[in-house]
Amino acid sequence: MTELSASGQVGSRQAMVQAMQRLAALGLNRGSSGNVSVRRGETFLVTPSGVAAEDLLPQAMVEMDFNGAVLGDGKPSSEWRFHRDILAARPEVGAVVHTHSRYATTLACLQREVPAFHYMIAAAGGDSIRCAPYALFGTQELSGVALAALQDRRACLLGNHGMIAVGGDLDAALALAVEVESLCAQYWSALQLGQPQILSDAQMQDVLEKFKGYGAGNRQ
Repeated sequence: MTELSASGQVGSRQAMVQAMQRLAALGLNRGSSGNVSVRRGETFLVTPSGVAAEDLLPQAMVEMDFNGAVLGDGKPSSEWRFHRDILAARPEVGAVVHTHSRYATTLACLQREVPAFHYMIAAAGGDSIRCAPYALFGTQELSGVALAALQDRRACLLGNHGMIAVGGDLDAALALAVEVESLCAQYWSALQLGQPQILSDAQMQDVLEKFKGYGAGNRQ
């Protein structure tokens, strides 16, 4: 059985290309910035290093095991470590999306978390979208701070860097990345006029409870 004839692999690879192109079309990534990964049982696929979205091909997706070994050809994204570690630590996560989108990155450069200024913050799994402290890209240190910021969450900002969103599948992770960027844009806009009114812990608990089993708001 060849690599590209393995069950489901062609579909996963093509979906990753489409996701990267969708992120570029929406302006959430530019050039070769950002990356995505998809769990494949005991291995995972991650986008290659330094390839612009418009130049990606399904066969360029890099398969790796959870020891960090490349299976086959290709050079994985420099951020493969946090993709590997998130998928390893979070069995409910099937895909990871990383972007350098404008508003998420703006807030990340301020190392500012996004509080519960809007009830849709709950889409990320809690009452805030945390911001991890800065760590050099592609390092195990970055992976560690990302995992901490994602504890009990489905999205986080990376200090002076960008954003991560996770989901049970690639569609869910992509949809959440789009939602988080929208929330960051709304929060940034609100800050131009003053300090937004923040929802209380009790109000957000009510939202989180209502989100359980409610459409895309609770997509894993």
